[in-house]
Order: sequence, then C-alpha cells, then structure tokens
Amino acid sequence: MNIIEIKGLKKNYALGKTTVHALRGVDLAVEKGGLISIIGPSGSGKTTLLNVIGCIDNATEGSVRVGDREITALTDRQITDIRLHQIGFIFQTFNLIPVLNTIENVEFPLLLMKRHSKSEVRKKAEKLVDEVGLKDYVHHRPAELSGGQRQRVAIARALVTNPDIVLADEPTANLDSVTGEQILDLMREMNRVEKTTFIFSTHDANVLKYARDVVKIKDGLIVKEA
Repeated sequence: MNIIEIKGLKKNYALGKTTVHALRGVDLAVEKGGLISIIGPSGSGKTTLLNVIGCIDNATEGSVRVGDREITALTDRQITDIRLHQIGFIFQTFNLIPVLNTIENVEFPLLLMKRHSKSEVRKKAEKLVDEVGLKDYVHHRPAELSGGQRQRVAIARALVTNPDIVLADEPTANLDSVTGEQILDLMREMNRVEKTTFIFSTHDANVLKYARDVVKIKDGLIVKEA
C-alpha cells in the first residue's frame, strides 16, 4: 500500500522577473513503512520535493496524495491537521522555538495535539530527549545549544508524535559521525517497529546505507529509482 503518491508534480518559483522551475514533473510512489533516500546535487529539487510532501509548499501543478487524502485539494485547516498528526519534519534550519527549552520544544507538537495528559506528554518527551543524547540539556534554550544539539532537539520533536511519515532534510548534516549513526539507528528502529515511513534528503553516504530505496533527482526530475 502506498502512503504517498505523486503524479506530474511541478513547482515554480518567481525570482524577480525569472521563473525558477524547481520541480518539472515528478512521479513518485512511496510504500507505507518505506525507508527512502532522495539524492541529488544542490538545487536539484530535493528540499522542494520534501516541502511539498510535507504541506509546507503548494504544488504549482500535479497531484500529491498523502495517506488517503489529496493534499492539493485541502483547506488550510485540513493541511494543518495533516502536518500535526501525520507528518514529522526535520528541517536543515532546525525551526526551534527560541523561548522554549529543549524539553518544551520536544513537547510542543504533543501539546498541540491535545490527546495526552501533561504527565504523558512529559514522559514521551523525556524518553526522546534521552534517546537523542540530550538528557543533560533539558533546560537549555536553543541559543545555549550547539548546532548538533539543536539538530537533535529537532529530531526528537519530529519523532515524539509517532507520525506516519518523517521527512528529514539532511538529518545528519550538523552531527558528528557517532551521533549521526545513533540517530539513524533510532530512526531505523522506529521504521521497523512502528512502520514509520522515512524519506531522507541527503548528501551523506552513511544515510544511504540505511535506506532500502534510493531516488535520484536532477534538475527537478527523477532520473533514477533503485
């Protein structure tokens, strides 16, 4: 069963008087429980593809189905619901909330869901913070953390809701090799146990070793699926 189906996806951006064709007609199907790496040179469309799947960018043309819903036809409220309940997103830029500390940043999406008691929220958040190696930094705010530590907070926040799909844009970019492998092991275990679907955008050869499928993108088009 496919959890993501993309057909004829195009995404254009206006850059001054120029139109940038970031995606030029992408077709892609991802099975539930997939573990996929998207590779390609800078500017090839990797991040744009993740942003459209993650309901952060709108498609210019084509169809994108996530789960049983065609996201190009949804209202803003429905899009917000998908982002909150179905998708975890690990951004290159972290996107942490500056005024919240580590544990509060990880708790935040769970609090928005309003499905758990405060004690359950804290317990789940503490478990993820411990698993990403930040047990001693729970009260630190983002400005007090290194880039690698902020990356780990962002990863814990993306995983804490047990989403159906995790989209990870260069998830190991700010991590040393040992920490990167620990994080990838955690994700692979979630994939195995929870059947969470992971899609990585990466330049990291170590990430590719964890993927079961590799999709190559170039100039806004998929040129190889392996």
